[in-house]
Amino acid sequence: MTKHNPTARERIVAGAADMISRRGLNATSIRETAKHARAPLGSTYHYFPEGKQQLATEAVRHTGEWVARRLRRELEAGPVAGLRAFLDLWRKIVVDSDFRAGCPVLAVSIEEPPTDETPIALAAAADVFEEWEGLLAASLREHGAEPEQAAQLATLIVAAVEGTVAMCRAKRSTQPLDHTAEQLQALVRAAIKD
Repeated sequence: MTKHNPTARERIVAGAADMISRRGLNATSIRETAKHARAPLGSTYHYFPEGKQQLATEAVRHTGEWVARRLRRELEAGPVAGLRAFLDLWRKIVVDSDFRAGCPVLAVSIEEPPTDETPIALAAAADVFEEWEGLLAASLREHGAEPEQAAQLATLIVAAVEGTVAMCRAKRSTQPLDHTAEQLQALVRAAIKD
């Protein structure tokens, strides 16, 4: 199997996602992102002529797709397996970064927009959260959960995990993930008919 060598554009997008996950959107500049991605500053403006919001939008979508691919794969074994994988993915991110990184989708979501208009990055974050919820809800329904319960539980899972990642960073501990995992798994098991 050949290894994919990311293009300069892909490196910039992944670098932006990483920086936003650590510093937040407002503290992430295009110049620092180019340096972090080891890409020329000019190529950053070439690939993202609309500037920081365009780059942030791509970073959010990149993260959303990356998580969704893993979630889809793990949900094939059922909602409990999917939930475990979702939790393990974020555990790995916070532990491997020494509790410095979180979720760039959440980071973009909680920062004050620069204008009264909804920035495209914020709209992309909403789409990503909806996709993750949709994947979880579909798996819950497939395993016997009532549709409304599946939708609500999926929202709870995404919200709980996102909040738990922030708590892990603040406490520099995975204890919040451990507690959240136990409770969410109990709720999922109670909702499904497997």
